[in-house]
Amino acid sequence: MRIGLLGTGPWARMAHAPALSEHDGLDFVGVWGRRPEAAKEVADLHGTRAYDDVDALLADVDAVAVALPPSVQADLAARAARAGCHLLLDKPVATTVEQARAVVDAVGRAQVASVVFFTARYLTEPAAWIAEQAAAKGWFTARAQWLGSVFTTDSPFADSPWRREKGALWDVGPHALSVLLPVLGDVRRVAAAAPGPGDTVHLVLDHAGGASSTLTLSLTAPVPAAGSVVELRGESGVTLLPDSAEGAVPALLRAADELLDSARTGRPHPCDAAFGLRVTEVLTEAESLLNGTTG
Repeated sequence: MRIGLLGTGPWARMAHAPALSEHDGLDFVGVWGRRPEAAKEVADLHGTRAYDDVDALLADVDAVAVALPPSVQADLAARAARAGCHLLLDKPVATTVEQARAVVDAVGRAQVASVVFFTARYLTEPAAWIAEQAAAKGWFTARAQWLGSVFTTDSPFADSPWRREKGALWDVGPHALSVLLPVLGDVRRVAAAAPGPGDTVHLVLDHAGGASSTLTLSLTAPVPAAGSVVELRGESGVTLLPDSAEGAVPALLRAADELLDSARTGRPHPCDAAFGLRVTEVLTEAESLLNGTTG
């Protein structure tokens, strides 16, 4: 499969570009970025071509991987789908329901495959744990804490404008939902949303399976307090999402495998653009509660 990379920021450099270069089933055709000089840097590092024109890249590939801010990703993903490209997207797909729905609509009309990279869904041990707990019954409640210290001087994402604007709800909230939804069922409603220190938010979710969950999300936690925990309690007892020593590149290699499989078979992936839309809908509902609005 011929694939192109849209984006040249830290995530593209540290995860996407190495994975696309390493994958045996992909031909890494080229890179496009909003800064042509950055696209050339990334392309030169991986022995591929820098494109000044995004439509020229879309015409030369079968698929694209996207490592861009969500508002930019959504428009370009829909454009790529309309050009007949399969999509390896990052989370969140978009930060508005309208943009996320436009991606889903474009994917459906073009009949292309889509996979959204929610990291835990592609790490070996966490993915196996999620599948095992989804098959179990009788979950009563869950607790998810996703706490980061992103805006520190040594963080590659410290200068990310969209993370500073949208905060933990939109950056790590998708990770938590990607674990909870397949286990507890869809979110019937966001029962409560409250702010904490910095960009911290606390959510209470009512799930279709009858369980409830609480989420604490932050990008501004003290460095010693950073980390993630997902705990389930129910008839099977208590279980925790396992840690993983794998990095982002092996997880992205697995995501690319699953994109290839979805494109070959025509079967929708569990983390496709439609799932990404549902995550955006839940986070939009939570954001409305936090802002004191409805709808």
